[in-house]
Amino acid sequence: MTLRRARLAVRTHRDHGQVSVEFLGILPLIILVLLALWECALAGYTYTLAGDAADKGARKGAVARAGRESGVCRDAALNSLSGDWRDSAAVTCHDDFGPGLYRAKVELEVPVVFPGLGGLGFTVTGEAAAAKEG
Repeated sequence: MTLRRARLAVRTHRDHGQVSVEFLGILPLIILVLLALWECALAGYTYTLAGDAADKGARKGAVARAGRESGVCRDAALNSLSGDWRDSAAVTCHDDFGPGLYRAKVELEVPVVFPGLGGLGFTVTGEAAAAKEG
């Protein structure tokens, strides 16, 4: 019995630090997965911002005076954005969506977690339409 305990003690002593080595080996993969999840969250947030900006632009354009709709729509959409999203926004406003409707379309570039790596190369689009007033 004592010989068996001695062998177990030697065996467990040799495994000291094994968990640390395995954790250090898997750590880069864990970090990459977390960065990918964060990038997905950024893409979802950008999509939400694009839809909200388009909605605000369409509502303001629908109630604006004739001839000023496009400028009011664009200003309202851009004012609802901040930072890099405002700089990368492409806003299109017009009333050819259908009779009595005013349409706004906002395209935003999805930012990257590390800006030095460059853009991901895709944009998200938010579209909205509102009934014209008057």
